Amino acid sequence: MAVSNDNETRVALFQSIGLNEQKARETLKNQDVTRLLETNINEAKKFLPKENQIIKSIGNLLYALATKSKQQIHHLHPYLIKYICEEKIKNDLQLSAAIQYLLTHPQEPIDHKALEANAGIGVTVTPEEIECTIEEIITQNKTKLLEQRYDFPVGSLLGEARKRLPWADGKAVKAEMDVQLLDLLGPNDQSTKSTTPKQNTTKPSTGKAKPTTTTNNDVRENGETNSFSDLSGEALNFHKPGENYKTEGYVMTPKTMDLLREHLKQTGGQVVTRFPPEPNGILHIGHAKAINFNFGYAKANNGICYLRYDDTNPEKEEEKFFTGILDIIQWLGYKPYNITHASDYFDQLYEWAKELIRRGDAYICHQKGDELKGYNVPESPWRNRPIQESLQLFEDMKNGKFAEGEATLRMKYVMEDGKLDPVAYRIKYAHHAKSGDKWCIYPTYDYTHCLNDSIENITHSLCTKEFQARRSSYYWLCNALDLYCPVQWEYGRLNLQYTITSKRKITKLILEGVVKDWDDPRLYTITALRRRGFPPEAIISFCSRIGVTMSQTVLHPDMLDACVREVLNITAPRVMVVMEPLKVTITNFPSKNLMELNVPNFPADESRGSHAVKFDSVIYIEKSDFNEKPTKDYKRLAPNQPCGLRHAGYIITVQDIVRDSNNEPIELKVTCQKVTDEGVSKPKGFIHWVSHPIKCEIRLYDPLFFHSNPDDPKEVPGGFLSDINPNSLTINKNALADDGIKNAKPFDKFQFERVGFFSVDPDSTNDYYVFNRTVSLKEDKRAS
Repeated sequence: MAVSNDNETRVALFQSIGLNEQKARETLKNQDVTRLLETNINEAKKFLPKENQIIKSIGNLLYALATKSKQQIHHLHPYLIKYICEEKIKNDLQLSAAIQYLLTHPQEPIDHKALEANAGIGVTVTPEEIECTIEEIITQNKTKLLEQRYDFPVGSLLGEARKRLPWADGKAVKAEMDVQLLDLLGPNDQSTKSTTPKQNTTKPSTGKAKPTTTTNNDVRENGETNSFSDLSGEALNFHKPGENYKTEGYVMTPKTMDLLREHLKQTGGQVVTRFPPEPNGILHIGHAKAINFNFGYAKANNGICYLRYDDTNPEKEEEKFFTGILDIIQWLGYKPYNITHASDYFDQLYEWAKELIRRGDAYICHQKGDELKGYNVPESPWRNRPIQESLQLFEDMKNGKFAEGEATLRMKYVMEDGKLDPVAYRIKYAHHAKSGDKWCIYPTYDYTHCLNDSIENITHSLCTKEFQARRSSYYWLCNALDLYCPVQWEYGRLNLQYTITSKRKITKLILEGVVKDWDDPRLYTITALRRRGFPPEAIISFCSRIGVTMSQTVLHPDMLDACVREVLNITAPRVMVVMEPLKVTITNFPSKNLMELNVPNFPADESRGSHAVKFDSVIYIEKSDFNEKPTKDYKRLAPNQPCGLRHAGYIITVQDIVRDSNNEPIELKVTCQKVTDEGVSKPKGFIHWVSHPIKCEIRLYDPLFFHSNPDDPKEVPGGFLSDINPNSLTINKNALADDGIKNAKPFDKFQFERVGFFSVDPDSTNDYYVFNRTVSLKEDKRAS
């Protein structure tokens, strides 16, 4: 009850600063924002007369501070709150700039003059200034405006206005722009006269999209699934190419608009994405989401997607990983526009590193690796060393004059997570798969990634949520070098329960003999899923349905299995396979010779072909399909209960039971009758069977781990190796199949009637078939 009362008090407090009730209650769902907002409000009251209520404009900024700021500068909030209450910080733009300044200067004492200059604190832009500036911009573009009218990219005009009036109220600037454009061009009648497609005016998504509901309509009759854009909907509605500045947190510089114009010239306004894997392991189900997102978003917008190998760690990279990654991407149905490597740009990256030093934004440091770990790293004693000295030392690093770990190049920047001066280059005396022994210094991800994105004119740098802490450094580095700056969008990682995806831990499983290799069907690497029989369409559908959410997604494998069933139910032909055979001899078989029956591959649609199966006096049924002491609701074969044979048109009745020394049935003697014979009652059930069968091996898979999160020490105190399910693989070498599996090739898929979906394993030979169970069937009540 006390908690409820506290919450109601907080709702009232948040409403007192201008939040509506719904927004106030939504805020309570986030404990961190709730705590910060309470603190901000109480701090603000210190700067206002007691009788004064916090007005809505101030309240909105206090709320923005609670939601936008980062933990490393929370202790500096009183300075910003004072400016807000004095109405010297008047809008979100000034507040964001002030936050950005403090993130790069988080130590006290604060340089107030520098803070105010960087954030436009106290600056008042008059309506006259806005009017004059807009008039100048429109005059400079008047000729093209009159030619193109409302097809002209007005966003570029607003961008120029923002560059000239960085601290003006955005709404006032937009309103003045609209008024002056109306005065010059007259009413916007493009909707009735222009043939130009209407631009999408939907606001960019925050990335918080609800997962698409799973329905059978997602799989078409031919087994294909709807596209990524069909299934993900509004989650794909990001900024348009060239409108980078419209996204939250994007940093504008005096060169931003010129760089964006040049970028658009080079791309033609096309969406450009990239998938940037490290070639040091096999891709897993989480990567499938990343592949689907990057390639799918580009494809949905008639864009292009690069495959760029992040090959900056030469000692961990192997050729099999390069080829394996490409193979998986193509198997999932995507084709890279171009295949590039981070190492393709090493020469340019090296030149930019020297330029960063020249600009005073990087330095050579001699702190050891252990000293740089964590987030409370002391400031380097070499942070302010002379520029020329750092340049010479960097050259010495390149020329092999230092041992590994003796020197690094560090950037002068505090990352969003508080990490101070991230490393840009480190020394590694290792042979590189692509560049050989040319380099002994290699760039880090923090340095390389955004610059490679800039070189390739990436429009949407899509990455998982853990890289959100690197977004500001991504923007900072591009801007520090005056380069085109893409926009980074983050989305939640995809994880499945009852598995692990860590490369290190999978390697341990292989070395310990728990699994055979990276493609062991009990794993959730994509090669393992392919070997198990998962169709690529099902994986694409699964990734699309869960949506592009900001939160980390941990799902039960059943959701993926459901997508697999939907595809295979339409695409996998039916065959009859007996897993645990029981011999049945038909004593009154109606023919001297064996019969051949035509069995449809898809019983619901016989037009999709059939295969021939043999029917003779000796058949084999499942042991479980015969019960000597059946229950009342039992519907299969019993001593006094006839049963039908699927596809044969016959009913069999038990005459005699042949037993072994343990009194277990090993053969049934039966008689048969046609279902259509006069006086024959319809049987309660039908069972599958085989005759003159093909012997095969069946591998059945169950979860590799007992617990849903084998990595969690609370669930599994002994570690993931102590949680192994010893029965995760069962091998059955006694299974018998009908002729429908003849000539099957590795990865061909079948539905074993009444059993499950299976795929031909590559271990198969021309004379011996091995099948992996892909997924079981849904519970079939008719077989009970």
